[in-house]
Amino acid sequence: MPTSTPTIRRLPLTASVLAAAVLSLGACSGDSGGGASDASPADVLAAAKKNFDDTSGVHLTLTSSDLPDGVSALISADGDGTHAPAFKGEIKVAYAGFEPTVPVVAIDGKTYAQLPLTTGWQTIDPGDYGAPDPAALLSTDGGFSSLLTATTDPERGDQVRGGEDNKQILTEYTGTIDETAAQAIIPSATGTFEVTYTIDDDDQLQEMVVTGDFYDKGTSSTYTIAFSDYGSTPDITAPK
Repeated sequence: MPTSTPTIRRLPLTASVLAAAVLSLGACSGDSGGGASDASPADVLAAAKKNFDDTSGVHLTLTSSDLPDGVSALISADGDGTHAPAFKGEIKVAYAGFEPTVPVVAIDGKTYAQLPLTTGWQTIDPGDYGAPDPAALLSTDGGFSSLLTATTDPERGDQVRGGEDNKQILTEYTGTIDETAAQAIIPSATGTFEVTYTIDDDDQLQEMVVTGDFYDKGTSSTYTIAFSDYGSTPDITAPK
C-alpha cells in the first residue's frame, strides 16, 4: 500500500511576512547569552563580578584534577556562602596521606572544622592543609569574583547549553590571570593561569575553570568551581 506524503502548505511572501521575519531574526540574534551581544568581553566580566558581589548568597561546588602527589591540597568543596564573608559546607583535602572530607564553617576570620578522630568543632588554619580561608573565597575584594576583572585579554568563546535540563544558553569567556589573582583559590599558586568563565544571559557567573601551577611544583592542576542558587540567604553562624 503506497505511503502518503504530507502536503507542505507554502504561503506567499508578502511584505508583512518579510517584515515579521526580519524582526524575528533580529530578536534571536540579540539573545545570544552571556550579556548583551554588543558588550565587550571585559564589560561582561565586570557585569558578572557586580552581579556576584551583589547577591545575598550563592551555592558553590569546587572540584579538582591533576593535583601533584605528596602535597597538602584542597581536593573539593561543597557549600553555601555569603559576602559577610562566610561559608558553611564540606571540604575534602589531601593531608599526610589521607583524604578526609570535613564539615567546615568559616566566618569572622576564623575557620571551624570537625576533624576526624575528634569531637566537636576545632579552630583550624586552612593553610596547614593547603587550602584558603573558605569564607575569603566569597569576599568581594580578593575572592572568586575578583578573578573576573583581573583577567587579561579576555575573549568571547563558544556558546554552550547548561542550567536545569540544559535549557540555558551560556557563553564562555577565556583569558589569563597572574599568580596574585590565582592565590585567591590556593595561596601557593605561582605563574600564569588559564581561565574559562561560563556566563548566562543575565550576566551571572555559572562556572569558572582555572588551570596552572597551584602548588609551586612545576605542574599544572585544574580547579573547576560551579555557582548556583543566586539570591539565597544561608544562615551561617559560628558553631558553639
